[in-house]
Amino acid sequence: MGASGCKARGLWLFTSGVGGAQALVRPRGRVVPPFVFTRRGSMFYDEDGDLAHEFYEETIVTKNGQKRAKLRRPLFPWQGTVKLDPPRIHVDFPVILYEV
Repeated sequence: MGASGCKARGLWLFTSGVGGAQALVRPRGRVVPPFVFTRRGSMFYDEDGDLAHEFYEETIVTKNGQKRAKLRRPLFPWQGTVKLDPPRIHVDFPVILYEV
C-alpha cells in the first residue's frame, strides 16, 4: 500500500487499489517539487500596522433626519506572500501518507 518515488528518472511508483499492481507514472510537463514553501496571505494591514483578516469602519448616515451607524469595509494593503515554516506537501503529490 505504501509508495515511493524514483527521483533519478522522474517517475512515481505507487500501488493501485485493485489487485495491488504497481505502476510507473511520469508526470506531464515540468517536474513539480513535492513541497510548498510559500502561500498567498489572507490578511490585511491597516494604517496603524495592525494585521487582521478584515477591518470595518463605522460611518454615520443621515436618512430622513435620523442618524444611523453603518459598518463599511475600507480598502487596505494585502499581506502578500507568506513563507511557510515548515514546508507543506503539495496537494497534487501522488502519494498517500499514513502512520504505522
